[in-house]
Amino acid sequence: MDVEKREPEGCLTAAIRIPVRIVVLLVVLPVRVVWDALTVCGRACDRFVLRPLGRVLYALLVLPVVWLYAHVLAPLGRGLAWLAGALVTYGLVRPAGWLYRRVLTPVGRALRWLADTLVVVPARWLYRWGLAPLGRALRWLAKALLVWPWVALWRYVVVPVARYGVVVPLVWLHRWVAVPSARWLYRWVLAPVGWTLVMAWRGAGYVSRALWRALAWLGLTLLVRPLAWCYRYVCTPVGHALRDHLWRPVRNAVAEAGRATRAVLASAAETVRRARRDAWRALAGGPAQERAGEPTGAPARSLGSTTTAPGVAPASEISLRKRG
Repeated sequence: MDVEKREPEGCLTAAIRIPVRIVVLLVVLPVRVVWDALTVCGRACDRFVLRPLGRVLYALLVLPVVWLYAHVLAPLGRGLAWLAGALVTYGLVRPAGWLYRRVLTPVGRALRWLADTLVVVPARWLYRWGLAPLGRALRWLAKALLVWPWVALWRYVVVPVARYGVVVPLVWLHRWVAVPSARWLYRWVLAPVGWTLVMAWRGAGYVSRALWRALAWLGLTLLVRPLAWCYRYVCTPVGHALRDHLWRPVRNAVAEAGRATRAVLASAAETVRRARRDAWRALAGGPAQERAGEPTGAPARSLGSTTTAPGVAPASEISLRKRG
């Protein structure tokens, strides 16, 4: 709607348009800024919250129900339907059909013949020759006394009065008063105000987008890029230096200390076990056990032999004499 190209601008239009522009620029711009922010938040919420939540709910609720329906309820329903059909067919339909064909049909035919002979034929004769002429006479009399006067009153009194006393003035008012007034109001008031509101909304949109772009550029320039530069050229080298020159040597030293401590504890435990075995052997007795790294004793010799036998107690060097 380009009102300025089609119609010359009058004083009333200019007087309405200038305050409307001022009010719209003061009111619509903040609304448009808030609207753009809410639109961005809504899109983010839909993308990162609602869609994953919908997928999770679909996997947790819909898929089990579909599987239950397809693999449990549907086969069970088909089986029950087949069983119900068989029961109905062989337990109700066929016996009812036999009863209808063999019993009810002959009885019904007999009753119909009796009814036709005793009731229908006399009633038909009574209706044709008695009730029908009487009804036509009563209908004509009712129309003559009740309907025709009202029809004449409606046709020749009410309709002309309504047509020429109400409808014609209303049509004249609509044609020559209401329509021109509405057309003038639309052309000189509503159209300029609407065009101003549309232009103000578009201008507010441009300003809002420029404002958000400026804020995004400022955030990128003042926050994101310095943080990225600090992370890339400060934090990363410092972290690598700490990892290579402090963390790894400390970790290796701690590991070596842990291994040495475990070795010392294992040696101490072995010494305690040996001391406990030696103490028990000294108190209760028992065969001596060889210890690792200790020299073994000389093997024992058998009686009357110079050879040694392992595991035999050493014999005396003096032999016993025989008693004679």
